[in-house]
Amino acid sequence: MLELLRYNFFVYALAGLVLISISSAVIGTYVITRRLVAISGGVTHACFGGLGLGYFLGWNPILMAGVFAIASSVGVEWASARWRLREDSAIAVIWALGMAIGVLFVFLTPGYVPELNSFLFGNVLTISERDLWAFGIYTVLLGAFFAWKYRQIVACAFDRDFARVIGLPTRFISYTMTVFIAVGIVLTIRLVGVMLLMAMLSLPMMAAEAFCRSFGRIMIVSVAISICCSLGGLMIGATADVPCSAFIVLCGVGVFFLSRVYSFLKSRKEA
Repeated sequence: MLELLRYNFFVYALAGLVLISISSAVIGTYVITRRLVAISGGVTHACFGGLGLGYFLGWNPILMAGVFAIASSVGVEWASARWRLREDSAIAVIWALGMAIGVLFVFLTPGYVPELNSFLFGNVLTISERDLWAFGIYTVLLGAFFAWKYRQIVACAFDRDFARVIGLPTRFISYTMTVFIAVGIVLTIRLVGVMLLMAMLSLPMMAAEAFCRSFGRIMIVSVAISICCSLGGLMIGATADVPCSAFIVLCGVGVFFLSRVYSFLKSRKEA
């Protein structure tokens, strides 16, 4: 295992996983608290439309995926607030539209679409130095925003209607966090792929809820769980020469089930 540290691609993978584990745990705590897992899934699949269009036009597919992600996430937020449209209905529309556009333009793109499997299923070992800069800048901006608006974010996450009544800038908080979620999803696509991204945004937080209740503690425990699962999955995958993203998710699922067992035993002991 120590021999792998001689290779830049493995060091980049380690650093990238640590950065994105921190940011996804922070974002995921907000997502779970506000019950936005379905929106995250819709945005994740809407990104595929941007990937397909980017390949067809010869543009940067990640950039186009980012445009689709931000547009779809803000669109859901706007439609649910302006048109009184149910969020699950809006999510179904962008989910189907994004996948349909992606399939169409991938089919229309001449020849074989390169790196498509890495976007669908993930390839941690393809993280580059440029990706690390992007992850680092994103994590710093996310941390700065949380430090600036932490109490307001927590209030909006738990009860947005009450936060609006007491005069908090709920619209600003909601739209800003929605953009952070969309950008985080796009940056994480290269790590675990469209198909497995949801685990990074939900499993560590769902496991952390078994050990603590406050927003801040859940976020801290989620960061620790996410980093351990990510690095553990990377080590197992690299040693066994199998896709690392699959083991990252399997580690997350394992920790989640262990947390459920702990919660069950704790409840029986208290009863």
